[in-house]
Amino acid sequence: METPVLQAININKYFLDPVRFRVLKDISFSIGRGSFVSITGKSGCGKSTLLYILSTMDTDYEGELFLDNEALQEKDNAALALVRNQKIGFVFQFHYLIEEFNVLKNVMLPAMKLGKFSNEMIEQKAMQHLKTLGIYDQALKNASQLSGGQKQRVAIARALINDPLIIMGDEPTGNLDKKNSDIVFGIFKEICLENKQTTLVVTHDPDFAKRADRIIQMEDGKILL
Repeated sequence: METPVLQAININKYFLDPVRFRVLKDISFSIGRGSFVSITGKSGCGKSTLLYILSTMDTDYEGELFLDNEALQEKDNAALALVRNQKIGFVFQFHYLIEEFNVLKNVMLPAMKLGKFSNEMIEQKAMQHLKTLGIYDQALKNASQLSGGQKQRVAIARALINDPLIIMGDEPTGNLDKKNSDIVFGIFKEICLENKQTTLVVTHDPDFAKRADRIIQMEDGKILL
């Protein structure tokens, strides 16, 4: 059996507000390479909290977490930052582009930070991703000049620049109309099929969720399905 790309074992999370409150309850699941998985559930069920733990941005939890067969729960912040930059691509509801930079520079930034390739090679990769996503002609425009749908495609190109093992999305279509939501869904689906990259998306949109390969349904901090 193929080793899972991502594996969570008995993840528990507590908030202090003002008393200790359990938000995630014994979460366990694994995700295989190249699969497209959606996490869905009502607002407040814990799905975004879970994603922030899976993405290593929240380290205050109980349980075990493995990415690419590597245990993450004992790593320090510097080691986790390296894991995030090398192995995880992020797409959020808000694109978080640097508005005064052009599209090309926004896409290149994570790879420039990683420092594995020359800027010339990074630029070539970035332009190829922009071409694949249909926004090649926008490369030299400032991010502030783009529409919402275009900005989200730039955010996806940026998430792909370091060839991550897994793409994680937190409500990536939350600010988009149906047409652009369908475009973004199609992009994620193609990433899985063509590149064998795993995609994990938190969404409250049932139409988006049901088109994924697998749905993880959450309620009151627990997985139902």
